[in-house]
Amino acid sequence: MLRRYGSQYAPAVLMIAVAVAAFFAFPFNLAFLTRILIMIVLVLSLDLVLGYAGIATLGQAAMYGAGAYAAGLFAIHVWADPVAGLLIGALAGAALAALAGLALMRTHGLTLIMLTIAVAQICSEIANRARDITGGADGLRGIRMQPVLGIWEFDFIGRTGYWYAFAVAAVVMVLLAVLVRSPFGLSLRGIHQSPERMLAIGAPVYWRRHAAYTLGGGIAGIAGALTAQITQLVSLETFSFALSAEAMIMLILGGTGRLYGAVIGTVIFMWVHHTAAANDPFNWLFVIGAMVLAVVFFLPTGLISLPPALKRLAKGGRHAGS
Repeated sequence: MLRRYGSQYAPAVLMIAVAVAAFFAFPFNLAFLTRILIMIVLVLSLDLVLGYAGIATLGQAAMYGAGAYAAGLFAIHVWADPVAGLLIGALAGAALAALAGLALMRTHGLTLIMLTIAVAQICSEIANRARDITGGADGLRGIRMQPVLGIWEFDFIGRTGYWYAFAVAAVVMVLLAVLVRSPFGLSLRGIHQSPERMLAIGAPVYWRRHAAYTLGGGIAGIAGALTAQITQLVSLETFSFALSAEAMIMLILGGTGRLYGAVIGTVIFMWVHHTAAANDPFNWLFVIGAMVLAVVFFLPTGLISLPPALKRLAKGGRHAGS
């Protein structure tokens, strides 16, 4: 029993240990590390939508941007409490996903992908034209946040922002771990594998997909709210197609349908991106492309499957040697 529970909680303990080690090992790169944590939340939302429910989308940035603008405007005009802002960001992302999902969840394949991109572009244009509210192309400025829980103030170095983002990412991770193991999560897996069979046994496929898309939108909204609160700036880039595409690449690298795959893929992608772009600002995409091709050809289920693959290779080598 101890061994079973130990293996169950080992990844969580490892994540906490890595976060603490990164905080002390890179004290002058906390802004970059915080950005990684925020992207982990966004990629986790995509994993729920794509990896578990099988909803192909390249427009997750729409809910991310909605959460960012909602949290920023809420902080400026209503209340600058970070936790309240997170809830507003989640509601904004979930509301947009719920509204768009009524039409999107009736489509599939390439049509669905193109429509999700269109939703993000429409949101970007609305934010651009509503200059008096959003700041337009200049971005939403003037966001000043209160201390987290009334205790920890956001500092210039970024210590509070880092631990705040880590706490939110950890809570999202735990909630999703519970969700995907619930009957609802198991039904999403069934819909992903065979929607026709789930329909045959009486499962409400359309509404389950819609609920998953809405939940994913709420989590993406949380990621956007974190960005607005920590950077204290929201720009039109929050709706960009590049953001949705990068989130997709991160998820594919780590492995879809497994929450820790989203974490691993995000960390590796952003670290390689940061390092390659710093060394060669013009050709860094070559490194990213080569890495993606290598994973797709040799580890089609993502980097999270690398340890089992190495174990099988080692066992095969021992058997061949004997």
